[in-house]
Amino acid sequence: MAKNSKKTGSIEKEIESLRREILDHDHRYYVLNEPTIADVEYDALMKRLSELESERPDLITPDSPTQRVSGAPAAGFEEYVHKRVMLSLDNSYSVEDLLEWAGRCEKLAAGRAFDYVAELKIDGLSISLIYEDYILARGVTRGDGNRGEIVTQNVRTIRSIPLRIRTGSKPDRFTAGVKEVEVRGEVFLPNEVFARINRERAEQEMQTFANPRNAAAGTMRQLDSRIVAERNLDIFCYQLLLDGAPAYETHFEALEWMSSHGFKINPHRRRCRTIDEVLEYCREWDERRDGLNYEIDGVVVKINQISVQEELGATAKSPRWAIAYKFPARQASTQLLDVIYQVGRTGAITPVAVLEPVLLAGTTVSRASLHNADEMARLGVKRNDWVFIEKSGEIIPQVVKVITERRSGEETDFDFPVRCPVCQTSLVKPEGEAVTRCPNADCPARLREGLLHFSARRAMRIDGLGEALVEQLTSPRIKKNQKGETVPDENGAPITLPPLPPLVASLADLYKLKELRDELIALDRMGGKSADNLLDQIEASRQAGLARLLYGLGIRHVGERTASILANHFGDIGRLREASVDELSRIHEIGSIVASSIREWFDQPRNIRLLEDLSAAGVIMKTSGTATEEVPRIFEGKIFVLTGTLPTMSRDEAKSYIEARGGRVSSSVSKKTDFVLAGSDPGSKLDRALELGLTIINENELLTLMGP
Repeated sequence: MAKNSKKTGSIEKEIESLRREILDHDHRYYVLNEPTIADVEYDALMKRLSELESERPDLITPDSPTQRVSGAPAAGFEEYVHKRVMLSLDNSYSVEDLLEWAGRCEKLAAGRAFDYVAELKIDGLSISLIYEDYILARGVTRGDGNRGEIVTQNVRTIRSIPLRIRTGSKPDRFTAGVKEVEVRGEVFLPNEVFARINRERAEQEMQTFANPRNAAAGTMRQLDSRIVAERNLDIFCYQLLLDGAPAYETHFEALEWMSSHGFKINPHRRRCRTIDEVLEYCREWDERRDGLNYEIDGVVVKINQISVQEELGATAKSPRWAIAYKFPARQASTQLLDVIYQVGRTGAITPVAVLEPVLLAGTTVSRASLHNADEMARLGVKRNDWVFIEKSGEIIPQVVKVITERRSGEETDFDFPVRCPVCQTSLVKPEGEAVTRCPNADCPARLREGLLHFSARRAMRIDGLGEALVEQLTSPRIKKNQKGETVPDENGAPITLPPLPPLVASLADLYKLKELRDELIALDRMGGKSADNLLDQIEASRQAGLARLLYGLGIRHVGERTASILANHFGDIGRLREASVDELSRIHEIGSIVASSIREWFDQPRNIRLLEDLSAAGVIMKTSGTATEEVPRIFEGKIFVLTGTLPTMSRDEAKSYIEARGGRVSSSVSKKTDFVLAGSDPGSKLDRALELGLTIINENELLTLMGP
């Protein structure tokens, strides 16, 4: 009995020790951006903790790192009444507005001295984190300010949010009988994550998010916390309440307390003695905001002294002691000339606005997304309308508003097509979806888009297979005589009917082009050398491997990450083909929607024929036995930061190369950064790297470091 008690005590101690160690590493990695161990070491700690908790499930606590992601979707969200109302801020749009606000504050303060705190206005959504006995008890959305929704399971997935407050060794007001700590912050989506999500959604022909704020808000209201975990939300905290009341004499002290107790605070906060210093801060960040990895739309200015805040009070909606200074919006107005309808590889019909060219955020814009028929109806767009367009997060501009005041009466309605603009098949709109689709799997447009996706650099990597060539390969061919001349009819006109079938009628036909080299050479702008280069690329793509193949096949909801997970889990496509929805759903990061989509794809006979044709063509369908060898992990434990535009590779490609070799890519520069990979127009990250004396490399130097 004593022996068992000793063993139990030992397990309890080890579990507690592991939890503290892992939470400490989470803080260093996600908050301080200064990791002290390699990913493989961290994974070993997590694995050991999971094993121990499996042995002793009675010891699992809400603050355990293993509880960050729930295993099942929630049924809905409960309401929660905020103990202290979460007020919104009044906005100012000019220097004059800001000076007028400062003058009102001075008048209301009646001679009491105060200074200011200026913080970047993060474009996200407000959240309340409530801790009881050091442990995260609830995460609540702002809602209407009085009532929010409890989204605790989703909040737990955000790695920069501590599950347990770091109390430290020095006594403070938290340890002096405080029962409840409330920390408020802004949840946001980093730009690089937003770009990845939108790219993946576009590739899967799902509606893209208009901006990072909408993406973050939509993510936080997901009922399945596993989806939230995949999206890598982040947070900056900005307010501290102890038992429902302000904790310190100044706001700046509260920020420092949160920072020292494990919360992520924006590093660019600044205490300003005068309103002139505030204005300088606003001007500085209006110029520097492009160098950040998250969207800001202004500056939040607060009176620093809590006693003065209490004296000034609040209106029904906003505090008098704080204001948001909004940067000029990145919008432009222009005329909408027409709408064209693009057909994607899954048949999705996407309306695209044709615009009078206009300069926006440094680039000339002539096209903008209208997303789908529902969005067109919501906006109420008409031909020749004047509209506002907005660009955010480096994605295609969006039409965000119709300027109805500028209508002349000559505008005309758009009729969303009822037939595919390419193959004339009747369109369908599946129940529960916003997207209208062409159901014809043989639609030439779907084939063309599928080929472009299949050959993309992140898929099978067939360079040279661009839009113009794909158009020729998939179009019916005009008959020609042995001399290569078009066969005339009896009137001397070229014969176009009956045409020859296209050179490529399916993905598998790419691997038959070697037998049709002469016809390939005869295509426009395609000589012998270009044809041979293309054929070499196609030949090499047979060895791309299972993950790239799965991504290239264009299965709905299967992006790069999901394709890699499936390839690693199943090892070959035969095993994946036999997997049930239930088996797929049990895989970490594969939800029920993705599982159903995968099963549906493999249940279609035409897709099985395609796989058989690709296999017969020698395309590798296993993770083992490919020509891609395991690369040495020469960057193990090294931290890279990428900035600027690289000459030949995208940031995603550079990131993949680095991570495949054991490195980690961070979004911000710190003293722990080992290499800064800089391209053209690097921005403020390069300035920071130079200040810290870090090693700065270009693309060629990265390739040299990676070796052959």
